[in-house]
Amino acid sequence: MIEIVGGKGANLGELVSFGIRVPPGFVVTSKAFDYFIQSNNLKGEIAEILSSSKDSFEGSEKIKSLIINAKMPEDLEQSILSSYDELRNKVGKDVLVAVRSSATAEDIGEASFAGQQDTYLNVDRIHLLENVKKVWASLYTARAIEYRKSKNIDTLSVSMAVVVQKMVNSRTSGVMFTLHPATGDNNVIVIEGSWGLGEAIVGGKVTPDEYIIDKSTLSVKEKKISRKTLKIVYDKSSKSNKEIEISGEEAETMSFSEEEAIELAKLGLKIEQHYNRPMDIEWAIDADFKFPDSVFIVQARPETYWSLRKVEKAEKKSEEQNLQTGKVIVKGLPASPGIAAGVARVIFDLAEAKDFQKGQILVTKMTDPDWVPIMKIAGAIVTDEGGMTSHASIVSRELGVPAIVGSKEATRLIKDGQEVTVDAIRGIVYEGRLLPKEEEGKPASSSVTSGISKELLMSLYPVTATKIYMNLGEPTLIDKYQDLPFDGIGLMRIEFIVSEWVKYHPLYLIKTGQSNLFIDKLAEGVAKVAQTIYPRPVVVRFSDFKTNEYRKLQGGEEFEPEERNPMLGWRGVSRYVSKIYEPAFRLEVRAILKAREEMGLKNVWVMFPFVRTTWELKRAISVMEEEGLRRGGDFKVWIMAEVPSVVVLSDQFSKMVDGFSVGSNDLTQLTLGVDRDSDLLAGMGYYDERDPAVMASIRRLIRTAHKNGATVSICGQAPSNYPEVAEQLVRAGIDSVSVNPDTVIRTRRYVASVEHKVILEKSTGAKRKMKY
Repeated sequence: MIEIVGGKGANLGELVSFGIRVPPGFVVTSKAFDYFIQSNNLKGEIAEILSSSKDSFEGSEKIKSLIINAKMPEDLEQSILSSYDELRNKVGKDVLVAVRSSATAEDIGEASFAGQQDTYLNVDRIHLLENVKKVWASLYTARAIEYRKSKNIDTLSVSMAVVVQKMVNSRTSGVMFTLHPATGDNNVIVIEGSWGLGEAIVGGKVTPDEYIIDKSTLSVKEKKISRKTLKIVYDKSSKSNKEIEISGEEAETMSFSEEEAIELAKLGLKIEQHYNRPMDIEWAIDADFKFPDSVFIVQARPETYWSLRKVEKAEKKSEEQNLQTGKVIVKGLPASPGIAAGVARVIFDLAEAKDFQKGQILVTKMTDPDWVPIMKIAGAIVTDEGGMTSHASIVSRELGVPAIVGSKEATRLIKDGQEVTVDAIRGIVYEGRLLPKEEEGKPASSSVTSGISKELLMSLYPVTATKIYMNLGEPTLIDKYQDLPFDGIGLMRIEFIVSEWVKYHPLYLIKTGQSNLFIDKLAEGVAKVAQTIYPRPVVVRFSDFKTNEYRKLQGGEEFEPEERNPMLGWRGVSRYVSKIYEPAFRLEVRAILKAREEMGLKNVWVMFPFVRTTWELKRAISVMEEEGLRRGGDFKVWIMAEVPSVVVLSDQFSKMVDGFSVGSNDLTQLTLGVDRDSDLLAGMGYYDERDPAVMASIRRLIRTAHKNGATVSICGQAPSNYPEVAEQLVRAGIDSVSVNPDTVIRTRRYVASVEHKVILEKSTGAKRKMKY
C-alpha cells in the first residue's frame, strides 16, 4: 500500500501485520492530500509558480505558503480529528502525537531528501491540522524540486501521506540487535537501554544498561547495570526535550526488567524471522500502558555491518580457493581493491589504445589524465610505476576500477592478448582466467546497498560531528555514488572535465574565438554533480594541471613551456596571476559563475590549489571578484594546504579565506623533501603521511584556522589509509574529512567510533587506547 500510505506507513503496517507492537496511530493517505489540492484548486497555481519563479528557492517559499494558508476541506478536517479522537479514546487520555512525512514513490523517497520532508513532534489536537499541512508543504522544498527536475519527475504528479502516531511517553528506551554488534555472534540478542528518550544513548550521553539474551532459550546470559547520570524527557511547559541529571537509586538501578528484556527479545526474534536477516531495532517502554502493552517497537531496519562482512568473507574464501591454484605472473601494490579477469592489453602509448575494448585489462608504464577514457572502461589496471598516491592509484579508486601499481615489470612479463586475473586486494596478477564470469570485475565490497531500499539505506549510517565529504573528478560518476552517506563533495577536480569534455587548451580556445565552449562544458560538468547532490556543497578546485599535462591538450604545445620539474613548476595559483594564463583563469571563474547564477546552484564553492604566497592568493581572489564571484554567506572560498608556507603563514591565510583543505600527499612530499612517486624512498620508509612533522603541521593549521574562524578539511588518502591518522585529526578538531568513494562508508563508521570514544573519555575522565 505504499502508493496510499507511503514508505513509512507501509513499513509500520507490515510490523503490525505480524503481531509487532508499534505506537498506535493512523495515516492521512495520499488520496487525502490529492483531495486537499483539488478542493483548493492549487494544482494550476503550483504549476504557474513553478514556471514563473526565477529559481526553486523562490518557487518553494510561494508553494509552501500557498498550502499552509489554504483551507482544509471540512469533511477531511473532521475525518482527521475523529481519527485523533479515536486514538485518544484508545489510550484513555489526551495524547501528543508525532506528525511524520511518508513518501509514496521510490523516485521521491526520503533517502533522496534527507531532512527535507518534515516530521513534527509533540503535537496536540489543536495544532494537528496545521502540522499535517506543514508536512504536505515540505513536499515542495527547493531541494525536492531540484531533485525531481534532475530525474525528470513531474512535480505536479507527486503525493504525500502523513503518519500520525502517539508520542511514546518513554519511561525507558534503547536499541536491540538480533546479533552481537561487537562480535557478530548470531546466537544472542543484545539489548541496551536507559531512562527517558533514546537520544541519550544515540548521542553517547550515557552508558546504557545491557542484557544479552540467548536466542535458543530466551534466557538472560549476561546483565550489566551502568551508572546513568542523566535522562532526556519531554518538558510540557517549554514544549521541548530537556536533560535532567539523575543520581542515587535511579542512577544505579536497571532501567528495564528481565521480564521486559525477554518480551523485547521475543519481538526481535519475530522481526528477524519475518525479514530473514539480522535486525537493528529501536524500542521504547511507554509509561502510559501496563506490561506487556507498554513495550513498543519504534523502528526496525536491517543490520548491515556483520551481514555484509559475512557475505564478503564467503565470497573472498571462494575467490581465494580459485586464485591460490593460479600461477603468479607479477606482484605490485594494491591501489584500488577488487578482482577482475580478462584479456591483457599492454599499451605504452595512447595511440595504441584505439581498439581497446571494455573489460580488457590495461597494462602500462604509468597513466596521466589523458588515459582516463581508457581507465574508465578497463576491467582492471596494472602499471609498472607509481605508488599509492600516483595518478593511476587515485583515479582508479575514484572510478571503482581494480588496480595494481608499482609492479616494476608488468609490461615485460604480461603478454599482449594474454588472459590474466588481477587480484587488486592482494596485489597479484595470475596467469589465466581464474574467476567465473559473474565474479569478473567485481570490486571488494561491491555493493553498498545489498538490496536495501533507499529509504532504509541512509538511516543505517552513524551521524558524525566531523563532516564526511567525498572526492570526485569525473562528473558522470556521481550517479553511481550519489546514495553513499557523504555530506558533500570536498574535492571536485576539474581536470577530468577539461581533458575529457573540453579537450582543448583554454588559451587555444580564446585564440580561436571559442571561449564559450570552455565555459559551457565546465559549467555543465560542475552542474551535473551540484544538481544531483543539492543542497550539499560541492567544493570545486580550480585547475591544477602541470605544464607537461597541459601540453597534451589539443593546441597546448603553443602555450606551454617545457619544465624539468613540472611538479614544482608553473601550476596552481601561479598560473592564475600570470599575464599569460590569467585570461584562461577568468574562463574558469565564469563557468563557476554560470553554474551558481544561471543554473541556481548556490551549493557550488571554490578552492585554490597549490597556494604558495599571500600576495598571489590576494591577486587571484581579486581577479575572481572582478568577474563577479565574491565570498559570502552561501559562497565559500577554500585553499589547498599543500605547501608548508601555508602552514607557516596560516594566521595570515586564514583571514583571507573561509577554509583550508590539506593535500596530505603534497604536504608530506614538500615537508619531508621526498618524491612521493619514488619507490626507492618509499621502500626505505621516508614517504609517510603519519610522520610527526606532517601531523604537527596539520594540528598547527587547525588551531590557527579555528582561532580566525576558518574551517579545515583534508582531501588526501591519509585518513582512509591509516586509522591512527583519522583519530588524531578528529581529536585535533578537524572539521571535515574528504575521501575517495570506496572508503566513504568505512571512514564514516570509524570517525563515529572515535567521536563516541572521545565523548566517553570526557564523561569518565579516562583515556582509552583504540586498537587498530
